[in-house]
Amino acid sequence: MERIFAAPLGGSKMITQRLTHNWAYIQSSLGGAWEVWRKDKLNNHYNLAWSEVELPHCFNALDAMDPDVPYYQGQGWYRTLLEVDNPYLNGRTLLHFEGAGQHTEVYVYEDRVGEHQGGYDEFTIDITDRLREGQFPAYYENKVPIAIRCDNTRNLETIPSDVSDFNLYGGLYRYVNLVYVPAVSLETVHVISQVSADRADIQVQVKLYHPEADKRSVRLRLQVWDDTEQEIFAATVNRVTWDGSEVVADFEVDAPHLWSPNAPRLYTCKVTLEDEGTGTETAETVRFGLRYFEFEKKGPFYLNGERLLLHGTHRHEDHAGVGAAMTEEMIACEMRLIKDMGANFIRLGHYQQSRIVLDQCDELGLLVWEEIPWCRGGLGGASYRQQCKDMLTAMITQHRNHPSIILWGLGNENDWEADFNYFDEEAIRDFMRELHALSHELDDTRLTAIRRCEFCRDIVDVYSPSIWAGWYRGVYPEYESYTRAGFENTDRFLHVEWGADNVAGRHVKKPYTGFADIQTGQGADERDGDYLLTGGDPRVSSLGDWSETYFCDMIDWYLRAQQGMPWLTGTAQWSFKDFSTPVRPDSPIPYLNMKGVVERDFKKKEAYYVFQSYWLEKPMIRIYGGAMDVRTGSAEEEQTIRVYSNCSQAELFINGESAGVRTRDVRDYPNAGLRWNVTLLPGMNQVVARGRNESGDVVSDETTFVFQTESWGVPVSLQLSSYEEPNGHVMIEAKAYDAEGVFCADAAVRIHFGLAGSGKLLDNLGTVRGSRSIELANGRACIYMDPRGGASMVSARCEGLRTAFVEVSGECGVRDK
Repeated sequence: MERIFAAPLGGSKMITQRLTHNWAYIQSSLGGAWEVWRKDKLNNHYNLAWSEVELPHCFNALDAMDPDVPYYQGQGWYRTLLEVDNPYLNGRTLLHFEGAGQHTEVYVYEDRVGEHQGGYDEFTIDITDRLREGQFPAYYENKVPIAIRCDNTRNLETIPSDVSDFNLYGGLYRYVNLVYVPAVSLETVHVISQVSADRADIQVQVKLYHPEADKRSVRLRLQVWDDTEQEIFAATVNRVTWDGSEVVADFEVDAPHLWSPNAPRLYTCKVTLEDEGTGTETAETVRFGLRYFEFEKKGPFYLNGERLLLHGTHRHEDHAGVGAAMTEEMIACEMRLIKDMGANFIRLGHYQQSRIVLDQCDELGLLVWEEIPWCRGGLGGASYRQQCKDMLTAMITQHRNHPSIILWGLGNENDWEADFNYFDEEAIRDFMRELHALSHELDDTRLTAIRRCEFCRDIVDVYSPSIWAGWYRGVYPEYESYTRAGFENTDRFLHVEWGADNVAGRHVKKPYTGFADIQTGQGADERDGDYLLTGGDPRVSSLGDWSETYFCDMIDWYLRAQQGMPWLTGTAQWSFKDFSTPVRPDSPIPYLNMKGVVERDFKKKEAYYVFQSYWLEKPMIRIYGGAMDVRTGSAEEEQTIRVYSNCSQAELFINGESAGVRTRDVRDYPNAGLRWNVTLLPGMNQVVARGRNESGDVVSDETTFVFQTESWGVPVSLQLSSYEEPNGHVMIEAKAYDAEGVFCADAAVRIHFGLAGSGKLLDNLGTVRGSRSIELANGRACIYMDPRGGASMVSARCEGLRTAFVEVSGECGVRDK
């Protein structure tokens, strides 16, 4: 049996236990559920295959970034022994999954009790009936043996497509909860509102979970509080149990406290259910917000009656070392970084994401486009279409209370064929109409949206064409004209997905623009194959330098232009964080989409500060390339120091002397005029920047670096150095040198780290400090290792260069195991 169950957002009397510990895992296609438990009876080599894990757990946490082998797609099994003690007479015992990839089967001992297809929506398996049967071996000491099989095997008749630009991860990569409920309990509580500036009409809709379906009397007590904890509504309702969703309260709120990115005010609704026959009580508490919005036809976006330019980015559920298995703390950290960048909008690509993400968006004030994973590949058969509808229904049902959500996404790049030997545009149009109608039937308070499917742009409420001016097509000075053309070509326009790959730590004096090499005026849409590094039309993505410098210049141009577009609804840069993908093996770090403004472990790139300089209200200042420890040039040549700041004025100091004050002017591209041509000393230099806003607030940034005046030739050798870290790890640094022994500060060759001995490279992390195959950034690369208490020899090799070695002593970085 399978059932969609909306567990409480918080504050509920419902008994819920997060099942984090005491799990074992094996990566294997077992012969059957009995093999999960056979190890308890037989003492043989099979026992060694299981490993202890904690949830959330992704079985592609590391292999998704392995440069040498494709990531695993197959079965992974989990097992645990649960102590079950349901306190409710005739109560139900549930396993609630916040998401698992991609096809999940649940077993109590050897018996399958439920399954779920889909890697991103929540689902619940009711194990009550199997528990009543009992009959578990005595050596489990009254504990319940639970086995779960997760399977991310390739399947053309499921979504998303395997040609999507992200991994279809496997595992219990979101939290699993043990839930006890009475015989009759609350399944969903939805708060539906129609809002204006001075009034909100509110309905509370309740659906019961009542598998026995016998009629009984229940009492509902409702309480609603505003964001100041002032009770604004209370009622008691006596009813006989019902099927489906019913309106149990209808009331008005005068002068509502409106939710917005600057003031994310949340109301609270608590519904307490009492079974009058048994006296049993359970309660569910949900949060909601009151706001209204409009995408004006052929015009901008309005929130609560005022124009709001959407400053957006995107998010994949992906992180260094854990894959999709991000903890609640990791998610909160990422969402805080997004908000602190100045964003007020986020597209969750390309699937329903964790409830924790949506809670954070509500609390922080981030407007949301959330979508189902109908991504690329075409359109399959009846089961394929039913899965799309089921996922849309689940997403809306489970996330409807979140005020942050304004758009339900119905698909992404549905014009990208690949999975079937046919491609039928009319069939896709018909099905898109069906999804559009279903979305409005389930929730008529939000709009529908898709990105990049021109032949469906007239079906949905809001459309985003493909505009990649300056990366996959054209050059970024064309951005304004292509954006205007996209706006004129659809009723309600929103530009999501733009940006450029950039290698963290790679900086250039004169970034590649391609203005002379790349054809202009021929569109800015990404076309099939443009993401490849070879073939096709000339484009910056294949000819460019992949530097942070180019990326910052592009962002600077886009954001400057957006300020002069009064008709624009907004945009969303792709993507906030670097993420793993199976379709990019030739990236500077293999299998990494490197368009992030932060790395896969949250380390900020320079682009983060460019966004802050335009979007953030709190004063900030950043010297471009603050982490660069070497800058180069001739001693006689003036060097440009660039600063990003939202302050009205900034002053630069070189080695203690003022280089002058500049006034910020967005018309003065780049850096809004905050750039200085200065003379640097050979050797060490100190640079300080101080910004002052109109209120007199002062912020500062400083950096030190070596100014290298020696010129260099082609790299001929690598040199390795090791540095012990306070945490016991060792950093291995590789640097390229020419035949004269001069450091090659622009070298970008690919190197491969290796290790022999007792230690272990901390690799497959998808960062510039955690990848054993990587292109140099400004002549250098590094990786960390765990010496594990023994001696090791670390190597770095590159085709055409002499291989370098460094020995790491066993005494270095020894830590207790």
